[in-house]
Amino acid sequence: MSDQNQPGVYPVPEETVLEACHDRPLPEMGTIRQTWETDPIPDDEVAAVAATTLDDLDLDSVPDGGSVAVGVGSRGINNLPAIVRGVVEELQARGYEPFVFPAMGSHGGATADGQRAKLDALGVNEETVGCPVRATMEVVEVGRTPERDIPAVADANAAAADAILPINRVKAHTDFQGEVESGLSKMLVIGMGKQRGAKTAHEWSVDWSLREMLPEISTLLREELPVVGGVAIVEDQHDDTAIVEGVPPSGFLDREAELLETSYELMPTIPFDELDVLVVDQMGKDISGSGMDTNVIGRLVFGFDEPEPERPDIKRIYVRSLTDPSHGNATGLGSADLIHADLLAEMDISKSLINCITASTLPGTRVPAPVETDRAGLVASLSTVGVVAPEDARVARVTDTMRLEELYVSEALVEAARERPDLEVVREPEPVEFVDGSFAAPSPVPRDH
Repeated sequence: MSDQNQPGVYPVPEETVLEACHDRPLPEMGTIRQTWETDPIPDDEVAAVAATTLDDLDLDSVPDGGSVAVGVGSRGINNLPAIVRGVVEELQARGYEPFVFPAMGSHGGATADGQRAKLDALGVNEETVGCPVRATMEVVEVGRTPERDIPAVADANAAAADAILPINRVKAHTDFQGEVESGLSKMLVIGMGKQRGAKTAHEWSVDWSLREMLPEISTLLREELPVVGGVAIVEDQHDDTAIVEGVPPSGFLDREAELLETSYELMPTIPFDELDVLVVDQMGKDISGSGMDTNVIGRLVFGFDEPEPERPDIKRIYVRSLTDPSHGNATGLGSADLIHADLLAEMDISKSLINCITASTLPGTRVPAPVETDRAGLVASLSTVGVVAPEDARVARVTDTMRLEELYVSEALVEAARERPDLEVVREPEPVEFVDGSFAAPSPVPRDH
C-alpha cells in the first residue's frame, strides 16, 4: 500500500495552488433561472400511462403465461421505477410472466451482481417493480451482419424468453450524431449485448460509425429475437417525464428518429455560448453515459472521428464529485480540466477502465489534476484562461449537466441575463463564500422544484 512518500496521484494542497496563482480576485456570483414552458406527465400518473403503452404493441405472438424480458438500463431516468412497475403490472394483468433484466452493456463492473446493484441504486428491484430481476453476463449469438460478419449477441435470459420489451429514454448521444442515437435500438445492440456485445460494437465503431452500425445490428436483432416492441421515454428540460410511448418493432428506427428530434428540442443546455470557467458539482453514469453530457459541455474526448458540438466553448471545467449511483465509474472524467479531491477518492479506476475498454474510449479515463478544495479549483481555473478582470469573467456553476434550470453565474453573465427574455435574475451577485475551502452555497437546484 502506497503512502505520501511514494509516487502517486494526490490532491494538490490549496496553499500550493494559491501561492502559484498569487493574489487572484474572484468574480462575484449571482443566481439566474432559465424559463421553460413544459407540460410533463404528473408523477402520480406516470405508472398508469406506462401501462397504456402496451395498447400500441402486438402481443398476440406471446403465449398465455409466457415470459416477457423487460430490459432496463443504467441511466438515471426520472420516474423509472414507476414506469417499469406500470409496464410489469399491465403485463401481469394480461396473463404474462414478466422479469426485468439489466440492459446496460458493461456497466456495474461487467458483473451480474454489479448490474443488479446498479438497478437497485436506481430504485428498480423486485420489491419496487413487482417481478424478478434476472441478471447475467452470459450472452448468446443470434446472427451476424451480412457484409462485415459482425456477431450480434443478446443477454441469455432475454433471448430465452417468449418476448423482449426494452424500456429506455430517447435522447441525444454523447459520442456521435445520427438519425438514431440513445434509445431503444441502442439498448438492444449495446445494452442487451452485455459486455461482449458492447465491446464488439464499440470496437467496430472506430472504423464503422455507430450512426450506421446501430440501425443494421438492431434490425438483425429484431428479426432474430422475439422483440415485441419497446417503451420510449422523452424527458423535458426539467428532466420530468414528457412522453411515455409504446413503439412497435417496425418503429424502432423511424419513430425513434422523430422522438430524437423532440428530445433535442427539449434538451436543457447552458444558456451561454462562451464561458471562461464551468464548475460542475457532480458527474456520473446516472446523469450521462459520459459522466457529463458532451452536448452540454461542448467537449468530446473519446477519440472517434466525430465532430464536437459547435457550442458552447468552455475554456476550463472543474468537477467536484461523483454521484452515488455511479458506484465509482467515473467514465468521461477526461472531459474535465481539474477535479476535487473527493471525486478522486470516489473513483473506482477498475470499473472506469472496464467501461472505457468496452467502449474503446480510453481518453475518458484520463484523470485531471486533483485539488484539495473548491477555492483551489476555482482560482486555478481562472488563473489559466488569460487576463480577465473579475467583473468580466464568464463563470457558471451548475449542479450537473441534467439539472440546468438554475445556475450560479458571475457578474458579467448576470448582466447578460438581464437582456434576455428566457432568463430571470434570481439573486444579485455577491462575493463567493467558502467554509474550510469548500463552497458555502449548496448546489444550484431550484428550491421550489
